[in-house]
Parts: sequence; structure tokens; C-alpha cells
Amino acid sequence: MISTGEFSSIYERPVELLQRLIQFNTTNPPGNESECISFINDLLKMAGIETNILSYKPERPNIVARLHGQGQSPPLLLYGHVDVVTTENQQWQHPPFEGKIKDGFVWGRGALDMKAGLSMMLAAFLRAKAENLKLPGDVILAFVSDEETLGELGARHLVKNHSDLFDGVRYAIGEFGGFTFYVGNRRFYPIMVTEKQVCWMKATVRGQGGHGSIPVRGGAMAKLSQLLHQLDKHRLPVHVTPAARLMVKTMASSLGGLPGFILNQLTNPVLTDWVLNLLGERGRMFDPLFHNTVSATILHGVDKINVIPNELSVELDGRLLPGYSPDDMIAELHQIIGNEVEIEVIRHDPGPVTLDMGLFNTLAEILREADPDGIPVPFLLSGTTDGRLFSQLGIQTYGFLPMQLPEDFNFTGTIHAADERIPIEAVNFGTNAIYKLIQRFGE
Repeated sequence: MISTGEFSSIYERPVELLQRLIQFNTTNPPGNESECISFINDLLKMAGIETNILSYKPERPNIVARLHGQGQSPPLLLYGHVDVVTTENQQWQHPPFEGKIKDGFVWGRGALDMKAGLSMMLAAFLRAKAENLKLPGDVILAFVSDEETLGELGARHLVKNHSDLFDGVRYAIGEFGGFTFYVGNRRFYPIMVTEKQVCWMKATVRGQGGHGSIPVRGGAMAKLSQLLHQLDKHRLPVHVTPAARLMVKTMASSLGGLPGFILNQLTNPVLTDWVLNLLGERGRMFDPLFHNTVSATILHGVDKINVIPNELSVELDGRLLPGYSPDDMIAELHQIIGNEVEIEVIRHDPGPVTLDMGLFNTLAEILREADPDGIPVPFLLSGTTDGRLFSQLGIQTYGFLPMQLPEDFNFTGTIHAADERIPIEAVNFGTNAIYKLIQRFGE
């Protein structure tokens, strides 16, 4: 339990709040988010905010709190997850659960994904309460467990069993967006407006088996090798979705000249792959925004060294673009790996179906005020978030955790990696931006 004195103005110190959140080891699995949620619950209750603790399992709780507005506009939802990925087999410069401040950064697991975002939201939420902000509509805060393993005990549990808490919500902010990235001499702020879908599959090949002492040519192992080679060699077909088109058009217009002209060709399906190759390493960020993708991740076979398997399978982490189905993915895969390979869908999580840009201009204006040289752009996320689950309630999520980052800071390469960290100033930057959103939402 934290003291009232310690609490009194912690909303003014989001960096300290982040440090405290990092110090809870919420590695998932197993999660053990309860102490972290309890800490957040104490802060909210001391501020006089009513909370709900909602759990599918007691040790994996979720918390929902609400600031009541004047009923003049729909509620705004702020949500995020308290669990983090493992640090196993990683070499860190500083202990990953210490929340150490060094060289102008807060270091620790979750600094980017996504305890910095939680501290921003929580500080802004508490500040709105402390300053008795007159809200046109309610503001709902929901912090969940279990996002890193697809949210069964977190967002999915809330959506399935406590959907009434989100009645009337049209817009939400969450991960992943608002961080800076640089192209040429321009600084962009991608705001996530939609995301890809999980489409996990298992591909199985069969062939002659036997004793390891009598070699087999062209068997299951050779077929698996060919399958993996084809996946490595070939992209799936190009698709230009509305979100990707908006992002590229905005960036190309801002860049201008030859760089802008070349980037704009990404939206021409005939030239997309050529431009991606031309962009080199930078193209890796854009590549999954124009293709359904698969990554081979888990192999299954026999466990005897002297047995030639007659059946082998590989699990594929597939990601579908908005508007496409598992049948589309399977048809595209068969074009590359042939029809002899058996493909089975083992999990499909549909993502947002519609693209509602109604809040985008407000978010973009907040960023432009905070950084006049920055350029907000719509962003299609190549991964997935809990946004796909809240979309089942008709809620449009915007990835909006603003972070002004140094040009040499590798944001995507630091998430889930050793030495995860965030600049102190980025935490303050994001907190102020989210508070401005709370102030303006519904005006």
C-alpha cells in the first residue's frame, strides 16, 4: 500500500510512475500482474476514483476506472496492458526490472511496450481528476493482463463478459503509434488507425520414410526444405489497402521531389515490390503493409535420429491485411509452395473491419502543436494489439502513445529486446499530449 503523501502529486511525475511500473515483474508467461494492478488500483482509489477489478483468474486481474463527464459526448477509452515479454537469454546493461535512469533514459522491460504508455495515460487521467476537469463525456481507463499472449485473460475477457462497461464508446487510444521515425530530413509521427490480423497455420508435407541408414531422396525432409526456400524467396501478392495508401500519400506529399515521387510508387501494385527493394533496409518497415505475410516459426517431426520421417509440419505465423480472409492467405500460399502441401488454419483473430478516421485530425493537431516540425500520418500496424478485440464492440482504436525520439534511436528494434528504454523527455511529451486529448475530446 502506498502512502497518501507519496501519492499526492505523482501525476506530475510520470517518469517516476514509469519506474514504479517497471519494477513489477509482469513477464508473461506466467504474468503475475496482480501486484502491478493493485498498485494502480491504490493510486486511483486514493484519488477518489471508483474502480472495478475484473478477473478470469485471480492472479491475472484487469482494472477499469471511469471519470464521469457531463453526458454531452460519447465516452473516450484509454487502454493498455501491464504484462511484458521475457528477458530470458538477453544481456542487459542495467537490470531489466529496476527502472534505472541513466543517460537521459528510463531503462527496463516494458519501457516501450507498454509501461511508458500506461504511465502517460495514468498520469493524464489522475491529473484530470485532480484538476476537476470538466469533461464533455466520460473517460474510461482500462489496464489489462495477458496481451502478450493474445489477451485471453485480459481484453478478450472484458469484451466477452463485461462489454456493458464500454457502452457508447466509439473511439479509444492504445498502442502502437505516436512515436517518431525519420525519412530524409522529415520527422513523422505514425498514428495507428488499423492493424493486421493473426492467421496462424500449419503446413504439412509427406513423403517416403524409413530407416536412417538407407537414405531417401525427395522425401518429406526435402519437400519441407523446398517449402521453406520458396517462402524465403517469394513475397505474397501486393495489396494496397486504404490505410497504407493514406500513409504513403501523406508521407510522399511531405517529402516532395524525387524521394516523394519514388515513395508514392508504393501505391502502384505494379511497382510496389520494386520500390521496396530499392528502399533496402528502410523497405522492411513498409513491406508487410502491402502483403499478407508468413513466417516459419515451429517445426514438428520425429524425435529419433535413426528414423527418416514420412510426415513433417511447420507452423506459420501468418498476418493478414485488413479486408482479407484465411482463404485468401491459403490461396496465395498455394501459388508459391504448390498444392501438395496441406495447409491448416490453427488460429484466426479477425481485426477491425471498418476504418473510422473521425478522431484522427484531433490527434494530428495535438502532435503538430507539440512539435511543429513533426508530420502526423495514418499508420497500418503490421502486428496485432488488443484493438482487434475492442473492435468487436464497434470501438475504433488509434495507436497514440506520443514519443518524440532521437533520430538515431531504433524504436522497433528496441521493443522486446535487451536494453529496452525510453528517453525521459518522451514520457513527458506523451503525457502532455494525452492530457490535451482528454481536455479536447468531445468539444
